[in-house]
Amino acid sequence: MLDFFHVFGHEDVSLVGVFARQRRRSIMYKLYRKYDNFLSLCGGRYLKLKHYEHFSMNHLAQKTSQVVTILDRTIGTPPHDPHLPPLENLMLTLLSQNTNDVNRDKAYQSLRQQFPTWKEVMDAETQDVAEAIRIAGLANQKSQRMQDILRWIHRQYGVLNLDALCRMDPQEAINTFCRLKGIGIKTISVVLAFSCGVDIFPVDTHVHRLCNRIGLVKPATKSAEQTFERMQILVPEGQSFSFHLQLIHHGRTICRARKPLCDVCPLQLLCDYYKELS
Repeated sequence: MLDFFHVFGHEDVSLVGVFARQRRRSIMYKLYRKYDNFLSLCGGRYLKLKHYEHFSMNHLAQKTSQVVTILDRTIGTPPHDPHLPPLENLMLTLLSQNTNDVNRDKAYQSLRQQFPTWKEVMDAETQDVAEAIRIAGLANQKSQRMQDILRWIHRQYGVLNLDALCRMDPQEAINTFCRLKGIGIKTISVVLAFSCGVDIFPVDTHVHRLCNRIGLVKPATKSAEQTFERMQILVPEGQSFSFHLQLIHHGRTICRARKPLCDVCPLQLLCDYYKELS
């Protein structure tokens, strides 16, 4: 039972485990009893597990590694070029919530054109900021949260940049920034991975969908946050950034939410969804 909670237990345990992959990946996690209506606290939420038997984390790690290898061969490894500085990336990621990349980018460009500095964004009337980012949707909510976060950063660090984020321990960064309204584990992990080069695997709704469809997380998870916690110990070391982008590309081109192109999918032999169809 202890081993079970060590993997899927309380968020304070699981988030610490995000950055202890090598130690935990070497351990075989198995459950030798069936659990019916077993409730465990997972990421602050209750997860019901039924008929859970002989479950091996090593098996899922091996399967994940195979998926990574295939996508490396079929899609290629995306270059890890320098990305936006952390604060710019944070604001861009906030704008991306509940919208598509095109509208996100248009909103960001509009914001920077009207308010060239972050101090101007912070000091502006909230309604003016909302109008600038209107195309990204939820403009009133996002504008207020952006300004609140900018004020917090200014109070905390004395400057309007987040260079200090990349010098923080990743776990400390998660704990600190996830307290702020509008910043969840997906948002801060994107900033850490893309702007700071941290080997952390971001999970958005699309990556969450593919991890469940392929069968990389078992039992199936109900939220991207749960998938994030499970996947950190499964993704091979050093592959988090590229695998994140590869899954997004694969989900857009082949493993689409509706009418996936299973007949041409290179992951057929590994995919639980395809096996069910067959």
